[in-house]
Amino acid sequence: MLLPIGDTPNPSQTPYINYGLIAVNIAAFLFLSLPLASAPPDLSDPLLLEYLKIMGVRGGISTQDILQHVSAYDLFVFRYGFRPSDPSITTLFTAMFLHGGWMHLAGNMLFLWIFGDNVEARLGRIRYLLVYLATGIASTLFFTLFVPGSPVPLVGASGAISGVLGCYFLWFPHNQVKTFIFLFPFIITTVLIPARFVLGFYLLVDNLLPFLISAGGAGGVAHGAHIGGFLAGLTAASALKRVSPGRGAFSNSIPKNFDAGGASPVQRISRSIREGKMDQAINGYLELSSSGERRQLSSLEVLSMGEHLLGQQAFPQALSLFRRFIADRPSDPGIDLAYLGAGKALMHFPQERTAASQYFLSALDSTRHPEVIDEARRNLQSL
Repeated sequence: MLLPIGDTPNPSQTPYINYGLIAVNIAAFLFLSLPLASAPPDLSDPLLLEYLKIMGVRGGISTQDILQHVSAYDLFVFRYGFRPSDPSITTLFTAMFLHGGWMHLAGNMLFLWIFGDNVEARLGRIRYLLVYLATGIASTLFFTLFVPGSPVPLVGASGAISGVLGCYFLWFPHNQVKTFIFLFPFIITTVLIPARFVLGFYLLVDNLLPFLISAGGAGGVAHGAHIGGFLAGLTAASALKRVSPGRGAFSNSIPKNFDAGGASPVQRISRSIREGKMDQAINGYLELSSSGERRQLSSLEVLSMGEHLLGQQAFPQALSLFRRFIADRPSDPGIDLAYLGAGKALMHFPQERTAASQYFLSALDSTRHPEVIDEARRNLQSL
């Protein structure tokens, strides 16, 4: 069994919208699903007859049989789940907050908890909520393309969560996912796996292959909705790729007071570094949207900003900056210092010692400087 249980790095801000979405889904399950699942259906509800016909009941059926096999929640889902054969605007939204059982809910909320905070930090709260709902709707409509006449209601947050995963896939290519491996009695451990590998596996192996095998619509899992949501998330992330990180995603109360002037953003960053205004420089650097712009700065300028963040104990922000350096400049002579800085930042996260050691080993592999070798080895020994 392979189970994602966390990711790194995480933003410093509190993901209130993400927590709110998790709370609403759990509350809907606790206060609607569970009570209604143990309650009998209303025998006078006109929807009951339609439900029985769609479930394949033909001829007479006793009240006792109905009460034994149908619950009030079955009718509730039939009314508020999204049915492709009878679509409505209301059920496009309500279906996103209903679940079929504890495992269905737990799996969805785990993925939302792991991946949603980074995406909310990138988008900001309102935009995150809008993207969540929009990709959830898109996932349902995509699923409907393949089963347009199906009377079976679709429920669950997984389509919207797949949209969040699509955004995460595009925006956080260097993040890692902490994965619990349980192959009893041989292997019981946790490892860090690149996020894109985990999410690629989710898309291709967990969903695309079963979707193709089942010809799009069969089975109890809405693979089409997951695929549609992921594609919608990729599309949204691509369209919003110039959106700067939300407050607190990569910054820590860094003031945004660059003058407008006629200088380019890169020139303003360089000027701020020369003038000793490191907070302004860092804020401007983290808002640059392309690696091409970031590479216009000298390696020394970028590394000095990272060291400043380490000195200010802004470890999540320092880690983000060093990782951008590593991604943007893989052949740069200063790559050893970037690996060293990333490892030093991760040392302050108790659960990320393995990742920190990997960065220190990379620093040793890429350097010829005795001082870098000594510092990397000291840090490895302290781990």
